[in-house]
Amino acid sequence: GYEFGEDTIRELEAIARRAGPAIDNARRFREARQLADLDALTGLHNRRYFHETLDREVARATRYDRKLALLVLDLDDFKGVNDRIGHLAGDAVLAGAAERIRDVVRSADIACRVGGDEFGVILPEASLADADQLYQRINDAVSARPIGEAGRVRLSGGVAELRSEDDPVSFFERADEALYRAKNAGKGRIVAAQ
Repeated sequence: GYEFGEDTIRELEAIARRAGPAIDNARRFREARQLADLDALTGLHNRRYFHETLDREVARATRYDRKLALLVLDLDDFKGVNDRIGHLAGDAVLAGAAERIRDVVRSADIACRVGGDEFGVILPEASLADADQLYQRINDAVSARPIGEAGRVRLSGGVAELRSEDDPVSFFERADEALYRAKNAGKGRIVAAQ
């Protein structure tokens, strides 16, 4: 039931006029930061965000002696898809695959487009077995039905679990090397890092 006096109302209005632009700038900064972290084509986090987050998660897992797994994925024969249907249609395939990946990862997982047709998923508090199960869910979601003009698309994957001697670079390189072994072994499969 308290009523503000005219002087108080004028003071509050003056404060609101000064605070409004600052609040608007903070909102714009937050939106710009979110856009800077996202890949425009797929809506997943981008490569820079992936590596920053991987650095942070490796440090956290090492500090608190927690599990951490990394899954690196690549669309099989994607160059042939682009050659056959064109790059614009190929972009639609990447966006469709990214949407299916986003639909099956856990809320704690960090899914990113690492580059080209390669994706990475950081799995905090997860083991190799957890990452293998995630690969199976992602592969099923991506390959279960056609994506655009490309038809059915398959994925190869490499997975690694953080070791005590790993730093973020060696951790990523182990998972990435496992991905290339999966592709060399016939594609459409997952291989664990050595």
